[in-house]
Amino acid sequence: MAKASWQGTNLPRVGGFNRAVVLDAIRRRGEISRVELAQRTGLTAQTMSNIVRALIEDGLVTENGHAPSTGGKRRVLLKIAPDAYSSVGLHLDPERITGVLLDMAGGVRLRSTRRLPDDASPSAVASALTRTLQQLVRRSGVDEDRVLGVGLAVPGPLDAAHRQVLSPPNLTGWGTVPLADIVAERAGLPVVMDNDATAAAIGERWAGGEHREGSFVYVHWGTGVGIGVVLDDQVHRGVSNNAGEIGHLSSGGGRGCHCGRRGCLEAHCSIRSIVADWRSAGGGDGEAPIAQSYEQLCRLAAGGDALAGKVLRAAATKLGQALASVVSVLDVDSVVLGGPALRHASDLVRTQVSKVLTKHVWAHEVRPVQVAPALIGEDAGAVGAASLVLDRAYSPRLATLLGP
Repeated sequence: MAKASWQGTNLPRVGGFNRAVVLDAIRRRGEISRVELAQRTGLTAQTMSNIVRALIEDGLVTENGHAPSTGGKRRVLLKIAPDAYSSVGLHLDPERITGVLLDMAGGVRLRSTRRLPDDASPSAVASALTRTLQQLVRRSGVDEDRVLGVGLAVPGPLDAAHRQVLSPPNLTGWGTVPLADIVAERAGLPVVMDNDATAAAIGERWAGGEHREGSFVYVHWGTGVGIGVVLDDQVHRGVSNNAGEIGHLSSGGGRGCHCGRRGCLEAHCSIRSIVADWRSAGGGDGEAPIAQSYEQLCRLAAGGDALAGKVLRAAATKLGQALASVVSVLDVDSVVLGGPALRHASDLVRTQVSKVLTKHVWAHEVRPVQVAPALIGEDAGAVGAASLVLDRAYSPRLATLLGP
């Protein structure tokens, strides 16, 4: 359920928070007048006017024509200046690296993708990440001084305090790797790192404007599956920055998972597991690459093939059952499905997940759950990574008010 937008405060000690509130309100609406801004933020007209003037002087906001006349003086509309700054997002997936260059308004200006090096060691991967970043900045023609920073979206678990990736299950032999610091040193730019599902949720919030206000659970379905949680417009990361790792929740029995445990959600819902189920049921080419087989499976399922549809719905059912527990515990009413695994079968998966949630969510009568497709597309991890930089620089944060 959408909530009212952020309210500012007229206490002088929190000017930075008020500035973020105003910028956030402009970004969410796309275009908005000063009068509407004052109404939405709760700031006095004078406080709001001073902030807007400073934002325009800093090049972050621009005037963009006039609102339609309502009989009086036409109101000047404000919008984010897209070219004010850029950020780069890099998504490290066990199969590939995806990079995007994002403008200030959240628009993707450039995209790049490459397979992981055959030697997928931390050093080789860090080099590939750095090359992707440098190529994006060079191709864009953007002055490096206007690049706010680099976001890394990576599979967990993470040690956020030390900017480390901790033995990710899908990257063999990694151990503990200070990946953010390695990339920052090689690239010469500030780097922020987060779990890929959490990053994708931030990207969805940044790009979604008013459509992603309030609280929602973002499901990132790629090589594996994880969730990002947004509660009352604040991203919930947990005490160790590892919230949302539902892929390896285990019931203690059942099918073995690549992480070494049994009964994990990913043992049923990873791309590799879904393709294995399809092949064991007599579908697909057992010699074809996993990614190619999965794409074929999804296309067939979307086209009405009975076996492919049955296999994909079975995986979506497992996902829906896990999400029903998440939704019931968090008491949210919106689930967003995104990630490359949904590329050709989003409608089928969304329909099945919605059916399962309707059946299994506690108190569904008073809190019906909407299941929606992601707005940021299949590059959700990379877009989310770039949005980490923008979000950290410009979004209103409770810590601004609560900190010393």
